[in-house]
Amino acid sequence: MTSEILNVQGLETQFNTPEGVVHAVNGVDFKLNEGETLGIVGESGCGKSVSMLSILRLIQQPPGKIVAGTAMFKGKDLLQISEDEIRQVRGGQISMIFQDPMTSLNPVMTIGKQLAEPMMLHLGFNKEQARAR
Repeated sequence: MTSEILNVQGLETQFNTPEGVVHAVNGVDFKLNEGETLGIVGESGCGKSVSMLSILRLIQQPPGKIVAGTAMFKGKDLLQISEDEIRQVRGGQISMIFQDPMTSLNPVMTIGKQLAEPMMLHLGFNKEQARAR
């Protein structure tokens, strides 16, 4: 039996702009069990990236603001824990490859090295352990 690792409920993120408030994410809900992979698809501008950036608290504040919801990860609400705690989660337990092709992956490094690097930095793995993982 797999255990629930991430439960996002009622996530809402908005941005204040000169034209008014933009409701970028409205009531996103999903659950992810350990070992599962979740694909999020949708048209450009529908809130996919903002949803994931919100869960990792990487939304620039201001102008952005997470106004509602929970993101329970291993019993802790990622939207409420301290900055030190969320830094421990980022890279060490949850990673994100950003969609901008010029900044997401380094074209002069192998994919394997780029995937191993966070495990070596955050989890203390050596090269062999990271490669095996």
